[in-house]
Amino acid sequence: MDASAVRQALGSNKVIVMSACCTVSYSGRAESFLGEGDRIIIIKSDKTLLIHQPCGGVPINYMRDNTSIKVAEDGQRLVLDCRNEKECMTIIISRLHFFHSQEMQDSQKLQLVGSEKDMSVMIYNNPSLIEAGFTPLSMEEHTRFGFIDVFGYDRNNVLVVVECKRYAADHKAVEQLRRYAEKVKQTKGVSSVRGVIAAPRISPSAAELLAQFGYEFRSISPPRYMEKYDSSQRRLDL
Repeated sequence: MDASAVRQALGSNKVIVMSACCTVSYSGRAESFLGEGDRIIIIKSDKTLLIHQPCGGVPINYMRDNTSIKVAEDGQRLVLDCRNEKECMTIIISRLHFFHSQEMQDSQKLQLVGSEKDMSVMIYNNPSLIEAGFTPLSMEEHTRFGFIDVFGYDRNNVLVVVECKRYAADHKAVEQLRRYAEKVKQTKGVSSVRGVIAAPRISPSAAELLAQFGYEFRSISPPRYMEKYDSSQRRLDL
């Protein structure tokens, strides 16, 4: 195994991906030793180091960015001595299956869509999703308990608090809605405030608690701006 290729890639801040039969000794967050086995070793351009086993999405061990990595040869073995402040890792490679290094550029940021905020915007712009006659006044209305997703009033001028949940609404969502509604009663000086949970679904026990408080549920899913197709679609011509 030629250590010079690894050194050259590290010196030029290339991303390194290699597959190797290796052992891994680590000291830092804990003490650990991983016996010899086949792994994927990834070293990013900022010197973040990840070690993956053949299965699973989470690395079995890692070193954070700005890790100092020294490469040495011990007979037929390649040794990576990795250090970062109070952490150290030694990777001893007995057999290298493949090695690749590449200069990479990526300035893009992840575009997160379909969030609870997106749900709030969708409801604010399409108030009939809650009911006919609902008039939104604001989004992210601040209270001492947090932010009300959508705040408005119905056709009878009764104030309405809407709490959005991206997934199934549970007891916590119902309790949160209740705190918001009670706070609005106090701050607005009114005796009645309607509470509505907007979510794709609600657990049976949460629905029971919601009914006990006299609140309501609307089955509303977050917007799917980036979906390429409707998951319910079964034919290309539909």
